[in-house]
Amino acid sequence: MITRISIALMLALAPLSAFANSCPSQMAAIDAAIPNASLSEADMAKVKELRAKGEQLHQSGDHAGSEAALGEAKKMLGI
Repeated sequence: MITRISIALMLALAPLSAFANSCPSQMAAIDAAIPNASLSEADMAKVKELRAKGEQLHQSGDHAGSEAALGEAKKMLGI
């Protein structure tokens, strides 16, 4: 019984680590796209703000918030 509970718990928590690891790859994609982006100064400032917010949220453990901020930045960059 304990083995089944342990396995179920591991399977339930496994996706969390996968999502946590996607934040750095999203930040890298944003960093790579920024130099070639043709955005207004205001939009570029917003992208950089969202990217910084995403990194801060990632470091504090809020991966859902980080994904949301980074996703919005990627959308603005068209990636």
